[in-house]
This record gives sequence, C-alpha cells and structure tokens, in this order.
Amino acid sequence: MALPKTRTASSVAPEPGFGLYVHWPFCQSKCPYCDFNSHVRAEIDEARWRRALLAELDHFAARTGARPLTSLFFGGGTPSLMDPATVGAVIDRAAERFGFAPDAEITLEANPGSADAGRFAGYRAAGVDRLSLGIQALNDSDLRFLGRRHSADEAVAAIELAARLFRRHSFDLIYARPGQTAAAWKAELLQGLALARDHLSAYQLTIEAETPFGAAFRRGELKPMAEEEAAGLYERTQEILEAAGLPAYEVSNHARPGGESRHNLTYWRYGDYVGIGPGAHGRLTLDGRKLAFRQHRAPEAWLARVEGQGHATRTETPVAPGERFAEMAMMGLRLTEGLWLSRIEGETGAPLERWVSKAAQDRLVAGGFLAVDRERLRATPAGRQRLDAVLGALLA
Repeated sequence: MALPKTRTASSVAPEPGFGLYVHWPFCQSKCPYCDFNSHVRAEIDEARWRRALLAELDHFAARTGARPLTSLFFGGGTPSLMDPATVGAVIDRAAERFGFAPDAEITLEANPGSADAGRFAGYRAAGVDRLSLGIQALNDSDLRFLGRRHSADEAVAAIELAARLFRRHSFDLIYARPGQTAAAWKAELLQGLALARDHLSAYQLTIEAETPFGAAFRRGELKPMAEEEAAGLYERTQEILEAAGLPAYEVSNHARPGGESRHNLTYWRYGDYVGIGPGAHGRLTLDGRKLAFRQHRAPEAWLARVEGQGHATRTETPVAPGERFAEMAMMGLRLTEGLWLSRIEGETGAPLERWVSKAAQDRLVAGGFLAVDRERLRATPAGRQRLDAVLGALLA
C-alpha cells in the first residue's frame, strides 16, 4: 500500500534554477576509469577556443533572452588547464548576456596537481566562488591505480589552498576499489572529513565498457569488488557522513544544509540549462516546448562548426511529455527529497498516475524501495542503493 497521503509543512517545490554548463574537453592524460568526453592534445590554441566558447554562449543567449543564471559550471575534461583569463571572459560574457541571480554559484572543476593549484588564485579573481577538486584517493598507491597524476600530499595541499581562497569547495573520493577493505575506506573517509567543509562526493568505482579498466576486466586482469561488499561500503559511507553532519542529498553527494551543489540540483530537479562546448547537453523550455540539445562531441569538429556558424548544435529535439517524466524520474529519484508531484504535472501536463500505474507504485512501496505521499515521489535509502532496478520497474 502507498504511504498515507498527509501534507507536511514543506509543501512547496523548490525552484530548480537556470544553469550554464561549459565543457572544457582537454586533459593531460586519460584516467583508466573515465568515459567522459575528454581528450589529450599536445597543443591547444586557447585564444581560438575562448572565442568559440563565447560565440556559442552568445548563440544560446540570443535564443533564451536575458534570464538570470543561478549557476555556472566549468566541467570537463580538466577545466583547471584553462587560463584564468578564459574563465574570466566566459563569466563576464555570461553576466552581460544572461545576468546572474544575486546568490548565483560559479563552480570550476580542478585537478589538485601543483601546476593546476598555481592557477587557483587566478580563478578566484576571475569570479569563481566554488572549486570542485578531483581528489579520488588519499594514498599514493591507489592514486597510481586510478591513473591520477597527483600525489596524496598534493591532494591535501590543494584542498587546504582551496579552503583559503574560495568561499565554498568540494572534493571527490572513489571507493570500492579492488582489494579495498572496509577499515581502509573508513580511515580514508575520516581523513577526508577532516579536510571537508560543506560538501563531499563519494562515488563507487564502476567499470565502464569503453575504458582501459573495461578492457582489463574483459581480459580478466581486473576483478571488481563483489556487489555485496561494495553495498556494505556504500551503507557505511552513508552512516559515517550523516553522523558527521553531511547527510546524502543525492546518491553520491553529501552536504551540510545549504552546502549542496546548486548547479547539480538544477539537473536533478529537471530545471533548464544551457550546455556549451564539445559534447555538452542542454535542456531548454522555449515557446512552451522542452528541447534537448546536444553539441558536436569531437573537439575539432565542434570548433570548426562554431567558427563556421556560431554554434555546434548536433541535435535539437523536442522532448515529449512521457520522455520528460522518464528524465525527471531518472534524475529526481537520485535526490533524497525525491520528485515533487506538482512539478511532474506542471512539466508533463498530467499527474503521476498517467505515467506510473498504481499497481507499480504499490509493489515498490511494499518492497521498501519507494515512498509516495501527497507531495512527493521518493526512493527510500534502499531504493537509492538499487536505483537502476527501481527505475526499470517504475518506467516499464
């Protein structure tokens, strides 16, 4: 049976915001677990790339009109390879074309190596107010296994520098590495907590098919951690971080109240966002229609298209109401807060029952994987741990 349909004091769905994502596709080397759109190049004409990013930003601003941004996110790739002048030029153009909300968040992803850290002050001066560091591990042997170029000492130094320079910062750790024990992960997580401020991300290592780790797995050279063992580490991670005051607000992301990533919340709450740069995706509501955008993925193809026509949009596709619900569910059920029923109806034009049968809801509720009340549809902690299966049952 579904949960009693009672109304709570928190009856208003939060605004999802409006974001701008900027993709910088270049890295110094490719990590063996990574299947992101990242590339290694011997030389980059940064002035040319800066002009192209600004041109594509102008293109989308002309389509959306002035609409204040609640967040801007530089992702990659490795954005901390960008010159601070490029970052500053994008921020300034975004302010000119879109405008920023008074409490807008501007985040840049960074590697903790000493060369990248040398640019941190420049990013802060350019207008970045939140740094997201790809730490991944706090011991040198696992950093080598993960293909990271920095040392554990450099990681700690970068976190401490970020804490001094930026109003907000976060960093990522990866667990469930082959051979990792529960005791070793707990010690590493506690070390990370001692360095954290208001946000910490803990991702379970996954073996993606089109990566060096995927190839090693197929050859029998890499054995992932057993599912039940990884599940135990996930549960212990939730317990430790919640006890420390950083509960999970999303499957892999933990924050003190108010410390959540506002940009990522826009994705998870199914808000509108512009995506510029190679392979970037966007979702925009224009003239009453939800449109999905995808930019050309290959860096050189993207650059040539922008220089030729002012943008490199490869596809622009209307998102039908049923697809909107599926996307909302895939994103929103990752959140502890879940999906607001009022937003489902507002986005799709129909209530939850149009998209999910009462029988399917009841089965998932009875199994302890889903909770439904008058306001929200939420995955329980057990449901978030098995989200792919829950979504499969929900969207069947």
